[in-house]
Amino acid sequence: MEPGGIIPTTRWPAWLGAAALLITSWIVLAAMSLQARAGAELVAIAFPPWWKAERAFQATASANASIVRMTAVPTVLVVRPDRDDGLRRLYAAGAWLTLDPQAIAACFKANDDLGAGDVRRQ
Repeated sequence: MEPGGIIPTTRWPAWLGAAALLITSWIVLAAMSLQARAGAELVAIAFPPWWKAERAFQATASANASIVRMTAVPTVLVVRPDRDDGLRRLYAAGAWLTLDPQAIAACFKANDDLGAGDVRRQ
């Protein structure tokens, strides 16, 4: 190595810091606005995406929660948790997160109701 030689360094692009801050703030805002409220009667729960719908149903039943609706994603369900530590039981059964069901209403299918409180005329 010669004395006074320049050592090349690599630098991040100037826009990368701003993009990382923008993405991080978007994730934090989404997490805060989609979060299920404490004591909510209905919550949407998300199980791991590699689970089949049957496994999500079994986990929900093991937490003593009633399934109210299915969504377009088979591992995201709208449920009525048990009043006694229902959310804790859902997390113990494998739920990754709980969401406000109104916030994910766009994920609902038209004909997916399981008959919970909905009377349809034919």
